Amino acid sequence: MKLVFPNGEHGAVLLSPGVNRIGTAPNCAVVLGGDAIHPVHCEIHLTAVGANLQVPAGGGAVALNGKPVSELMALRSGDRIDIGGIEAALATIQPARSPLLPKPADDDDIGATRVRTAIPRFVLRGLSGAVFGKVFPVSGPVVIGRAPDCDITVPLDEISRRHALLKPVGDGVSVEDLESSNGTYINTPRVEHGFLGPGDELRLDTMRFQLIAPGIDAAQQMPRDAADARPVPRTRMRRWAAVAIAAAAVLAAAFVLVPA
Repeated sequence: MKLVFPNGEHGAVLLSPGVNRIGTAPNCAVVLGGDAIHPVHCEIHLTAVGANLQVPAGGGAVALNGKPVSELMALRSGDRIDIGGIEAALATIQPARSPLLPKPADDDDIGATRVRTAIPRFVLRGLSGAVFGKVFPVSGPVVIGRAPDCDITVPLDEISRRHALLKPVGDGVSVEDLESSNGTYINTPRVEHGFLGPGDELRLDTMRFQLIAPGIDAAQQMPRDAADARPVPRTRMRRWAAVAIAAAAVLAAAFVLVPA
């Protein structure tokens, strides 16, 4: 995807996977000028499942399609972004077509409905070290660890090869410590099995993440008190696992092209 500026304040910018910062700071992916622009005014997070817009601490005023941005918001091609009074738009990069291939007809219909890519219900936002500022979707079971085959790889010696397993369940994410050496923590307590709600902090040794639910208002995503971060009973874990499996089956079916 790319970011374009219809009024010419900046040339079109190809967005890179990960965090694309926009502001006056010289190390930003998009450097803008203007009295209303902050050093890091806003961020566009590009992941394998889509793009998200966020205003970090110390950021400036941003509006998405005329609506002020106060939380992590999903982006789609064609969205209009007001960055401190500077207008930008998100656009999809069109693949080049060979001149030898016929142009598809406007009414070409293969008899199937295109299913829109689903926005993940939960994402992990890195708060420290090598993962700071990065976001990771939690759309299904996710293993975090040092091993390169993990879903989220953290190349630190203090992180076990397979450190923790996360699964979306109900209104949050279940967390299972995979017998790590340095422990898994939710907010403050060390847990073997626990529940991570929106706003809660997950810590693997010194590596910190926060769980964010893009569809929930930011004011509601506050970390729980330490006393509330209780380990989850194994019976509830099994029940949640069944729910997670059923949800995964529904999501898989949703991506199949169905007749119009």
